[in-house]
Amino acid sequence: MKPELRFETKKMMSSDLGPQACVPDLIGEHILQNDTKFDLDEHDEIYEGFGRRRSAYPYRQYNSYTRELKEKDIKIAVLENDYLKAVFLPEYGGRLWELWDKTTGKNLLYTNDVLRFSNLAVRNAWYSGGVEWNIGIIGHHAFTTQAMYTAETETEDGMPVLRFYEYERIREVPYQIDFWLEEDSRFLNCRMRIVNESSEVIPMYWWSNMAVPEYENGRVVVPAEQAFTGKNGRIVKVDIPMVDGVEVTDYKKIPNSVDYFFAIPEEKPKFIANLDQDGYGLLQISTKRLQGRKLFSWGKRQGSDHWQEFLTDKAGRYVEIQAGLGKTQYGCIPMAPHTSWEWMEQYGAVQAAPGHLDKTHKERAEELTSYVLKAGIPANLEEKLKATASMAKKEAKVVITGSGYGAMKDHSRLEGHLKYELTDSLKKWQTFFETGILHEPAPEDIPDEFLINEKNLDFLLATLDQENKDNWYAHYQAGIGFFSREDYVSAEKELKRSWYLKKSAWAAHALAAAAVLSGHDTETIQWIHEGLKLEHKNLSYLKDALKLLFYCKDWDGIIRWYECLDGENQKAGKLKYYYISALYHIGKTKEAFALLEENGGLEIPDIREGEDSIAQLYLDIQKTLTGEDVSLPFKYDFRATNG
Repeated sequence: MKPELRFETKKMMSSDLGPQACVPDLIGEHILQNDTKFDLDEHDEIYEGFGRRRSAYPYRQYNSYTRELKEKDIKIAVLENDYLKAVFLPEYGGRLWELWDKTTGKNLLYTNDVLRFSNLAVRNAWYSGGVEWNIGIIGHHAFTTQAMYTAETETEDGMPVLRFYEYERIREVPYQIDFWLEEDSRFLNCRMRIVNESSEVIPMYWWSNMAVPEYENGRVVVPAEQAFTGKNGRIVKVDIPMVDGVEVTDYKKIPNSVDYFFAIPEEKPKFIANLDQDGYGLLQISTKRLQGRKLFSWGKRQGSDHWQEFLTDKAGRYVEIQAGLGKTQYGCIPMAPHTSWEWMEQYGAVQAAPGHLDKTHKERAEELTSYVLKAGIPANLEEKLKATASMAKKEAKVVITGSGYGAMKDHSRLEGHLKYELTDSLKKWQTFFETGILHEPAPEDIPDEFLINEKNLDFLLATLDQENKDNWYAHYQAGIGFFSREDYVSAEKELKRSWYLKKSAWAAHALAAAAVLSGHDTETIQWIHEGLKLEHKNLSYLKDALKLLFYCKDWDGIIRWYECLDGENQKAGKLKYYYISALYHIGKTKEAFALLEENGGLEIPDIREGEDSIAQLYLDIQKTLTGEDVSLPFKYDFRATNG
């Protein structure tokens, strides 16, 4: 059949994502890769810690989702030829959700049977399965649960092309991904493009994150004999496949949650494969710009098993193989001004020769390297990248719209072919940047947008003595802008000015955040109490407020505010956790334990990856009640690296 592109809907079980948080992300979610120390040599060049961010500002968190599943009609895009069927989720980050090898009837990816959100992304909400396209800052990216601009165009020879694109607000770059199938091809073509339109060097991050089945006797095959990984609290380079007595390419044997970033020699082709015991599975290969490859395993601890169950319904276990611009995810890499980075990736089935399990890792890697070189895949990909340069700059017909932030920038020189729609709220901000006069909503209204950063903050500050002198919202936005410079003294000055002009829960929250980041716990407590007097019904506000009180050990405050909440908000797992913790810390241990175990045990939908809070609370309560160290029940164990 001639390749075709279709837009359809598919019935899927999904939890509700809920609205964006009403307040900006000022404190930040914990990103595991941000807390690393290194023990590497001078030639490794992995840009240790370059481009780290405390938070995902100006993006807001998605932290009000539930775990309850409902059947929904989900929009999908389908590319299909005689050999492959690729299914994408345009409204959820453009994720490649399924990749079917029609000759065998097998899905080459791990496809979750549900869309169930959990706290693993830079904006909190994330879901497992498929291939995710991560850009901007370290972690699962800001658009992972967002609609992408979805468009259709065609190649020079008339093959349909599916395009996703967006404007990434932290690095301030437009990016696009073009997908197509050729009539006689057994591989999905993916052409990526990121453009730094600015006159500055910026940190850049990209990792294509592939969820693949955790096969019995499965093997990861990659042309590398060393890897970067965490060991004894530091990042080191180790020889593979044997690490501390474990053959790590045999991923079911890995005991703990771990990353292995494979050090592929420069002259080797850039690929990674996940093969089942018969040698069949997914091959991902790219042009040379995408130099990094990674294996992530949840491991085999009780907490690892819990995470695997927590993220799905009945789809089973998975591992991740990934491909990135850098050698690791421990830092971003510098992108020159006025530069476009483009590369090609291909995804398809591969079959190893019989008896591949009897071979060594090196022999499997050499065999697959020989196959891709004899097939001419790396060279053909480089040629295909050059041949499709004009197609990548062709305008496409928009089918689904994304965010309007790209419309605030002039992309005419490099990226004028990408069209964005300006929203009504952004039109108000466009007027501000044209006139210097910022609109002033009522103080009880949730802030509409956050567009002030370290680059345009001075423009706003210049208006505060004249046009916006008595505008509480302008001073509030200026205070928020100072967070991007980590200047909390100036932030406090502007936020207090906003507060004295008109009291708002938003200014009180930001003042509390500035205080906690400055180590002033007493002021944090005072300000968040002021905020809660004005806003104590919005779930996202409550979560941020009680988190700040928890950081400052204001147990009495947590108890007082929680007991004033309506019944629905009292059911929220994270809020109930703070309350139970507070009860325990003031000596009401029996009452705390009863609430913890109520209805089969406390469940926190948005517990964070790497967080052992509920585990430690249970163990502490039990130690207080019994005087003994007890084992941790499965339901509370999210510790994938110990226990």
